[in-house]
Amino acid sequence: MSHETYELKAEARERVGKGSSRELRRNGLIPAVIYGDKQSPVSIVLNTNEVTKRIHAGGFMTTIATIDVDGKKIKVLPKDYQLDPVRDFTMHVDFLRVSGNTQVTVEIPVHFVNEGKSPGLKSGGVLNIVRHEVEVHCPADAIPEAITVDLNGLKVGDSVHISAVTLPKNVTPVIADRDFTIATIVAPAGGVSETEAEAEGTPEA
Repeated sequence: MSHETYELKAEARERVGKGSSRELRRNGLIPAVIYGDKQSPVSIVLNTNEVTKRIHAGGFMTTIATIDVDGKKIKVLPKDYQLDPVRDFTMHVDFLRVSGNTQVTVEIPVHFVNEGKSPGLKSGGVLNIVRHEVEVHCPADAIPEAITVDLNGLKVGDSVHISAVTLPKNVTPVIADRDFTIATIVAPAGGVSETEAEAEGTPEA
């Protein structure tokens, strides 16, 4: 999991509509909806500052939360949220109900390790990241914090495909019909310098 689980206090929301939403926001609250798990959607209101703080802390979309709706606790995973484009405060959030066997689709950040052990990068090559995140299917209670890509031994011209990455148990890429590229190591724009080329034992790029 990206972050430890947390709890948000909420109240059931009876009036739904643009006018009531504006009134809520003026009072420091935001409308939200909890749906899924074969149950009726529940409209709620949350404290704007609490939710915005969680969004800016990172890992919001990959961390399970508990929402206390007037004393009833519901486990959820945020699925979507809207920010005001001008003032950067949260306007609305959609939450998905989750249980132990819920499968979810989430985007997991990619972390790269062993840059110092890549001959291509040491000779001046550049890591060209094709995908900063990979969308996966996984159990809601076992969302990976990150996907780790090992750059050890990679040379200029080498690529890292999803097949080269060890994914945790029960985690599968959404794109299943091709071995897609996560990153490549490319020559720098000006080519590899003569000194670096000699050190590598290769002709100048």
